[in-house]
Amino acid sequence: MLSLYRIIKFSFQDIVRNGWLTVATITILLLALFSINTLVTVRLISDSAVAAIKEKIDISLYLKPETPESEIMALKAKLTNSDKIKSVTYVSKASALESFRVRYQNNQEILAALKELGRNPLSPNLTIIPKDFNEADLLINELKMIDNPIIESRDFTDNSIILAKINNVTARVNEVGLFIISIFILISLLVVYNTIRVAIYTHRQEIEIMRLVGASHTFIYMPYLFSAFIYSLLSVLIIISVFYPFLTILQPYLEVFFMGYNVNILAYFVDNFLFIFGLQFLVVLVINALASLFAVRKYARI
Repeated sequence: MLSLYRIIKFSFQDIVRNGWLTVATITILLLALFSINTLVTVRLISDSAVAAIKEKIDISLYLKPETPESEIMALKAKLTNSDKIKSVTYVSKASALESFRVRYQNNQEILAALKELGRNPLSPNLTIIPKDFNEADLLINELKMIDNPIIESRDFTDNSIILAKINNVTARVNEVGLFIISIFILISLLVVYNTIRVAIYTHRQEIEIMRLVGASHTFIYMPYLFSAFIYSLLSVLIIISVFYPFLTILQPYLEVFFMGYNVNILAYFVDNFLFIFGLQFLVVLVINALASLFAVRKYARI
């Protein structure tokens, strides 16, 4: 217990005596952690965007207005049996007209033109949801091969282009983010290394005396390793106190942007708190501990 007390005492003495170096070390660690968490947030947002687009992917078969409903139901049953189709929804002329009016309820010119027309110009349709987006092209090819006289037109909107753009942007962000994080990790190693180096230089006479009176290597090394633990703990606690308010501010904007979808970045960080910040603490601790060991091994030799 006495040795542990002395180790902690020496560690805090170094932290206080080298105050500016301590601040610089923690600041660099904070920048690295903020970059990592920002990258995680961007990745979550991009994944949510991709999921939202996939939920909107559908293929429409527009049918001739005079088609009997029995023939439409027969075609729907045939399509439902496909292993590439998740669901098929029948939208009648009346339902299509109602949806059209709701969509353009704020555009009086379009509604006036529709009223002037005096009839329902819309066609019934079958809305098809693919089971697997990766097989959407195969499904489209199959639907193109269907030769049924009640089909008036087909809408095969290519959503893969939008997804490809989002994935491309996400990949670029990840590459830039990893590059920035690598730089911060390297800088963190150098800063912690030099902080411990200065601390050892300040206590070089004390270290020499400890070695002369038979102090073990462990007793000499442990204060600096404990300092690394303090740096890691403080940096993670500060980033938690900073990043959660940032997410609280960001979340309402995400809810507006992804209206109708369950996109909650704040809830994700809350639910995975121990995993996210526990892992970050361990990584930062390993970085600091390695830097401390290298510095102590080189400069604590008598």
